[in-house]
Amino acid sequence: MNAAPADQIRLLDVQDLDVRLTQLDHRRTTLPEHAEIRALESEIGQQRDLLVAAQTEESDTAREQTKAEQDVEQVRTRAARNQRRLDSGEITSPKDLENLQSELVSLGRRQDDLETVVLEIMERNEAAAERAKELGAAVAGLEDKLTEAVGRRDAALREIDQEAEQVRGRRAEAAGGIPDPLLKLYDRLRRQYGGVGAARLHQKRCEGCRQELALTELNEVRQAPADAVLRCGNCSRILVRTPESGL
Repeated sequence: MNAAPADQIRLLDVQDLDVRLTQLDHRRTTLPEHAEIRALESEIGQQRDLLVAAQTEESDTAREQTKAEQDVEQVRTRAARNQRRLDSGEITSPKDLENLQSELVSLGRRQDDLETVVLEIMERNEAAAERAKELGAAVAGLEDKLTEAVGRRDAALREIDQEAEQVRGRRAEAAGGIPDPLLKLYDRLRRQYGGVGAARLHQKRCEGCRQELALTELNEVRQAPADAVLRCGNCSRILVRTPESGL
């Protein structure tokens, strides 16, 4: 294949722009904000699970407390009713009086036990409520951090996309004057060899594989016509000669 030396040198400009596009794409996918956002989302998920558990416990203990308080109230009502009967004097049978007094004593013990249960449930409810409050604040704080990190990521992505758009425009302009066969060969080699399809020969060294050309290869390059499209014997990339090639 043959191509004007100027077109071959222009190919190096296209290569430089393609390298920059690759760098921008790599930067786009490896922004530190990506990992930060994933970590925050994971932590938020864990904290939300804990928050739901605390809220559920708060709700359950609130219902449990209501039931226990109703039990206490029932015992109080029955004890008050029995006390009124005892105070009214309407019960004259000694046995009935003894049974009523015994029941009042039993109801008093039952009320004490139930009130102790209510206090224990109240403590658990208050602890769950405090835990839910703390977790709610923690989740809110993490969500604020997530919002800030997403904002930084989106700003960085916009900056990368803007530069990539500019580079693609310059790339299209640079590639516009290159003969189609040469450009197709370059694109094929670029896909085949890790994004680099053309490399300059600089001081007798291929900048694609960083290998210095052997003496016989250098002699072949020196003898080749100026418009010959050469390939590196080591890496097979297009080898572009420039005034700095050291020939």
